[in-house]
Amino acid sequence: MASWVVSECSLRPFTAVKIHHKPRPSLPSNTINAFKFKPLPCSALKVPTLWSKGRNLGGLGLLNVSAPLKVTITSEEDKGKEESTTDGVNNGEFDPGAAPPFKLSDIKAAIPKHCWVKDPWRSMSYVVRDVVVVFGLAAVAAYFNNWFVWPLYWIAQGTMFWALFVLGHDCGHGSFSNNPALNSVAGHLLHSSILVPYHGWRISHRTHHQNHGHVENDESWHPLSEKIYKSLDNATRLLRFTLPFPMLAYPIYLWSRSPGKKGSHFHPDSDLFVPNERKDIITSTACWTAMVGLLAYLSFAMGPRPLLKLYGIPYAIFVMWLDLVTYLHHHGHDEKLPWYRGKEWSYLRGGLTTLDRDYGWINNIHHDIGTHVIHHLFPQIPHYHLIEATEAAKPVLGKYYREPKKSGPLPFYLLGILIKSMRKDHYVSNIGDVVYYQTDPQLYGTNKSD
Repeated sequence: MASWVVSECSLRPFTAVKIHHKPRPSLPSNTINAFKFKPLPCSALKVPTLWSKGRNLGGLGLLNVSAPLKVTITSEEDKGKEESTTDGVNNGEFDPGAAPPFKLSDIKAAIPKHCWVKDPWRSMSYVVRDVVVVFGLAAVAAYFNNWFVWPLYWIAQGTMFWALFVLGHDCGHGSFSNNPALNSVAGHLLHSSILVPYHGWRISHRTHHQNHGHVENDESWHPLSEKIYKSLDNATRLLRFTLPFPMLAYPIYLWSRSPGKKGSHFHPDSDLFVPNERKDIITSTACWTAMVGLLAYLSFAMGPRPLLKLYGIPYAIFVMWLDLVTYLHHHGHDEKLPWYRGKEWSYLRGGLTTLDRDYGWINNIHHDIGTHVIHHLFPQIPHYHLIEATEAAKPVLGKYYREPKKSGPLPFYLLGILIKSMRKDHYVSNIGDVVYYQTDPQLYGTNKSD
């Protein structure tokens, strides 16, 4: 069955849809090959479009695929290259879904060379600092042991658990050092101590970065399609969009991922992983199990109540921090931001949908994780260079960079943004290559219809 569109001078078949698979083991984690299919020249013979039954990747189902005339392999630096002469302006208004007039390599060229240098001694100094603070806080709380100190301890220690996670996050990206063994050892110690399976998280987080902004293929806080949203029962929908439940979702995600996806971060045969990653997953799951065993021993040795106060409640605060930060780096802007599918998605365009956030005094404590746009585009930059790299890239990014609202000493303003987004950002359309969040006006009503 032929499918045709009109070109400038003749008929041509639809351009093929690009599908970004999970990277295969033969590819390095920081490189993704993208295939660009060029349209047939006007003088070429007409080739009918082929309809094929595709593997159901991310709910795409049937794929409209045409035979490419020429295939070009591009490097990660030029992946997402988009040409535009309008600077994203249509009818006098900036269109965040328009292709940017710059390339990924233009942004990279604007960042000073020293921002790419990784200093393992500096990275380890942050680990020592945070670990000392963690044990110091626990010692102070245990010494005073009164109900004035405990709530302050829980908030402070939960924030420090989140800081430990961010340092392990640097290990997972390889921005901690150039030594893979050091990254792995430090990452396992940091993440296992807060019940995160290091390699399982690292691999799924790599998938998130390589597919950021893609409706189906993204891994973290990606939108539900209308079809998946309406397939959920009422209770699940309410829990997903009613605080505080979404801010406690991370442990559940580690075990079962998001709606519409299957697999576990603990199981070596999960859909998240390829066969040569099996040993990594077994290692991380063993480390996670050892930490659970240590906590069980401490529960018997010191009693469950002291352990709950010293570790359990701070762990819950850490989970809230993780869910809050990761959600608001991809949601909650005053303007609706696009999500992409098919030929409209690219690494660059997907990365430009991320958001920077200001956390006031917390910025330094959690290692400037709020500088998220440049981190998403270039995750190999160490966290201590992200502010400088962001400032250098701003002139290139122009309106595609959204200046974050300035925070007071503590970022209480983010709670209002979170609540507003939970009430409005529910699902995206089942069709279309550039889509925006839509609102279910009946979600919190008494009469819910599917």
